[in-house]
Amino acid sequence: MKSFKELILSDIESTFMNKDEFAEEHTIGNKKMTIIVDEPEIFERSKKQIENGRIEGIYKRQIMFYVAKSTFGKMPGIGLSLEIDGTKYRVTDAVDEGGMYSITVGSTSS
Repeated sequence: MKSFKELILSDIESTFMNKDEFAEEHTIGNKKMTIIVDEPEIFERSKKQIENGRIEGIYKRQIMFYVAKSTFGKMPGIGLSLEIDGTKYRVTDAVDEGGMYSITVGSTSS
């Protein structure tokens, strides 16, 4: 019998990263990846930063996305440059959420 953690890891690809449900294909760097873009979450996190007086920087566009750790590889460091669909971004946050990364990036150009 599989452990709970093993079940969650198997659900990442089959359920969470399902393109018929939540996920979309995007190009990150030079590799196509299935990710989940979470626009409402970035809005909520930005609101909390303003409420707490912690504004990290001004970006014309911010994106927060989830990607399977097995697909992405090594978690990117804060400040790393990352190209998504041809636009350059800077990583402002990256968290390992047990088999998936939540990565927040910001761009100062449109």
